[in-house]
Amino acid sequence: MLPLHASYLTMTSMKMYPVDLPPLDEIDMRAASEKYILSLESQPKSKEWFVSSKSSKFEITARNIKWLELLFEDNQTRCSILALHRPEDPNQVLALYLHGSWWCVNDVMRTTCKSRTDLLPVESLIERLIIFLLSQVVERTSEEEGLFSLLPRTESANLLWQDGQAVGFYTVKQKGNLCDTWSSRCYLLPVLDTVLVRKSWRRQGLGLKMLGDFCSSFPSEEVLGISVPLSTGMVAVCRRFLQLNEEQRDRLYEVEAPGEWTQRRNIWLNIQLSRYLWT
Repeated sequence: MLPLHASYLTMTSMKMYPVDLPPLDEIDMRAASEKYILSLESQPKSKEWFVSSKSSKFEITARNIKWLELLFEDNQTRCSILALHRPEDPNQVLALYLHGSWWCVNDVMRTTCKSRTDLLPVESLIERLIIFLLSQVVERTSEEEGLFSLLPRTESANLLWQDGQAVGFYTVKQKGNLCDTWSSRCYLLPVLDTVLVRKSWRRQGLGLKMLGDFCSSFPSEEVLGISVPLSTGMVAVCRRFLQLNEEQRDRLYEVEAPGEWTQRRNIWLNIQLSRYLWT
């Protein structure tokens, strides 16, 4: 029996990726993965290989697969996905088990859907998985440990698609949403929480594009926030954006939750007063 994505290839005669296939939910994904593990353990002498490139292949065994927990910083059911790693390096994810097949990480973040381009709202589990991969796996280095927080399911996000691949995203804490799970405080204004552009796509104005999209998404709001602390890169993006968009200078503030006036500092004023560290 062909895996689900293989049947789709037969019907469409074009390569498709997980984000292009029918939506998955946590229960179905977990069940399929558990079934795969059982089949792998029941046939220990039958070798299965994952080919990561023309010159590299890895045997798939119980020793080099593990559960990758997709924690979304809320109290809902945890989501787990089966991950293949290098035998000598359990922290390096090579592939993920989706739709009955192993997909290399880069393919999970690709699409053949022509309408999937530019900034689009995150709606499916696979799209949230892509954000997880971008922030926690693909673009994360030892120097960036803990730099990007995990995305709560209640938080809005937009993925940036270019040339058939996900190249960045930004997340927003909506006005009125709870600030945390242990208090009753709610955000008093929309807050841009996280912005990420893949290293190979930086210095092309994509950070400016996402900041502009955030500002234009709330035309009726007099004040918008950006979560503290601002990174050096984010300060540079804000500086350039506010140089080009003077009408936004009195509108953008760095804020601490929940965003009381005493927790807001005007970003343009801080730039003019050289209150940010530059590298």
